Amino acid sequence: MTATPTLPLVDEVATLRDQVGALEVRIKRGEERRKALLHILVDYEHDRRRLLQQAERLDNSRRALLHILQDSQGANLRLEESRKAMIHIMGDLRDTTEAIQRREQELREKQEQLVQAAKLATLGELTTGVAHELNNPLNNIGLFIGNVMDVIQLGTQDTDRMLHDLVKAMEQVHKASQIIRHLRTFGRAAPASREPVAVNPIILQALSLLQEQLRLRNVDVTLDLAGEDPVVMGNAIQLEQVFLNLLTNARDALRDAEQKLIRITDRVEGATLRMKFEDTGAGIPPELEHRVFDPFFTTKEVGEGTGLGLSITYGIIRDHSGSIHVQNRPGEGVAFVIELPVLERSEAHVSA
Repeated sequence: MTATPTLPLVDEVATLRDQVGALEVRIKRGEERRKALLHILVDYEHDRRRLLQQAERLDNSRRALLHILQDSQGANLRLEESRKAMIHIMGDLRDTTEAIQRREQELREKQEQLVQAAKLATLGELTTGVAHELNNPLNNIGLFIGNVMDVIQLGTQDTDRMLHDLVKAMEQVHKASQIIRHLRTFGRAAPASREPVAVNPIILQALSLLQEQLRLRNVDVTLDLAGEDPVVMGNAIQLEQVFLNLLTNARDALRDAEQKLIRITDRVEGATLRMKFEDTGAGIPPELEHRVFDPFFTTKEVGEGTGLGLSITYGIIRDHSGSIHVQNRPGEGVAFVIELPVLERSEAHVSA
């Protein structure tokens, strides 16, 4: 048996073995590629899921943004409506403020008219006493002028006596002029201005207007005024009206009293001037005490009082940054206590 016929088979086996090896290599590479493709597919799946999540979040964000935009648009609409409402409210507020200011101005004017009317009513009550105050100097003037005429008619040359009588007559003229000037000053509408004023001279002026009426009614007046002549920031005409109102109230309260006495005192206590106008009348019924400063309230008979005096007095003192209250002693009398801020001496430059 010869070896020649087996060579092709060996070659074919070797070739087959080579092909099998090449196939195994290809299979191995295919497996590696499959594994790589699996990894790629896994990564792709992960990326796809992340993309889906991101797309979902983006969609949610888009929806949220749409809601925000809708809410913003609604808020803008509401803001516009609120702005329009605010404009209307501000317009109404401005109109209301202007109306209130007009009413306040009208109220101030009516109050000033009321104060002036009450002042003129007080002057009307004082006519008798003022006429007597003027009658005295006029009678004295007539007497002194008559003396001068007698000297001239007698033909004497007593110039010293004539000069003396003429000087006395001029003094009475000045006295009458002061009374008239005081009445004119008190009667005119008080300005709204405030200035340093000495209080004691104003009390004396008010008392001088009522002095004759008090004398005719046998009313005694005692004064106990502060020696330093306290000064307040105020209006002299208005303060005189306050003092006149209190004095006329005290005068009327003493009509049927056994002891007819008015006491006026003032004292400086720290930074406050404390004044008291006290009478020995019958006092105020306790159940009416809380109403004494009410407008149109009066305990007098019908036709004898307007009930405005104490109300106006309260308003004036309040406008002077002060206070007034009543100390009532039923059966023994009434005291009205006024407190006003007093000026320091360095501030108290009283105008002439």
